[in-house]
Amino acid sequence: MSASRRRLAALGLTLALLTGACGGGGSAPDGSGPSADSASARAAAAGKQLARNTITPLAGAAPTPKLPVTVDSSDGRKVTVEDASRILPLNGGVAEIVFTLGLGDRVVGRDITATFAEAGKLPQVTKAHDVSAESVLSLRPSVVLADTDTGPKEALEQIRGAGVPVVVLDPATKLSDVTTRTTRVAEALGVPDAGRALNRRMNGELAAARAAVPEGSRPKVAFLYLRGSAAVYLIGGRGSGADSLIEAAGAVDAGTAAGLDKPFTPITTEALAAARPDVILMMSKGLESVGGIDGLVKIPGIAQTPAGLNRRVVAVEDGVLLGYGPRTPLVIDVLVDRIHAR
Repeated sequence: MSASRRRLAALGLTLALLTGACGGGGSAPDGSGPSADSASARAAAAGKQLARNTITPLAGAAPTPKLPVTVDSSDGRKVTVEDASRILPLNGGVAEIVFTLGLGDRVVGRDITATFAEAGKLPQVTKAHDVSAESVLSLRPSVVLADTDTGPKEALEQIRGAGVPVVVLDPATKLSDVTTRTTRVAEALGVPDAGRALNRRMNGELAAARAAVPEGSRPKVAFLYLRGSAAVYLIGGRGSGADSLIEAAGAVDAGTAAGLDKPFTPITTEALAAARPDVILMMSKGLESVGGIDGLVKIPGIAQTPAGLNRRVVAVEDGVLLGYGPRTPLVIDVLVDRIHAR
């Protein structure tokens, strides 16, 4: 599952746009808290941005990298980056960070998980989730950004052996990882000030998104990872990556609450009965792979859950749901509105 969870790819609206969509801060007229209308307005704005599948770079001129820099790599090495003129991110979420920092014109290739529009015309250097060292080296990158899930390891060794600096990052699996990874990417590319500016923007957006959670609403949400054509039917638990999003949206991760301590567990009638989700969260392609909601409720046990009985299913595009990049605040906006809908 690590390959399928490798952060399929992610950016955000500016705080001004998001707060503007909130109707002046999102409080009900009596000051009792965010109104349903404000949450819906935020979700509508976020949905439009996600549908465009584009990034929102930092305002102002693109930063100029100050190099060389030596940074810690998550594979235990210290890596010196002397040139950021030809950047190759091997992770979709990392690619979104690079583009949002304002360095997109320096990116020379993409991983299969970089699905946002700005990366669409770049040459792809992965087949499935495996990196082709030959494809990478043919693009003459000056620095490669990978994560600990990137493989095969032999390919990374071949890239290093050719003299290309490879900075390895920890995967992002929870909300707090977004700013940590942004900081590390910005430092590796010699633009730490831009990294801090992006983190301030995202922290503001996340705070505004979470402020719209209605008081007293704590639905149970199960994340299902389905690939019908491959007969993959899994329910998320602790560490799935979706659990942190669900909690940030003011809900309870049903798998974790049911005692599923592994990131993913095969779906069984018993597991679904224990989880009893009020809402099911999925990736869009996963829902399509089982024939939409009509096909989903035919999976044994689904129709007997409150979510199945009420057909409460929330689907988010594969490339952004677990991307844990600058578009994550938009995902929270959408989840807050749709998970708590009555």
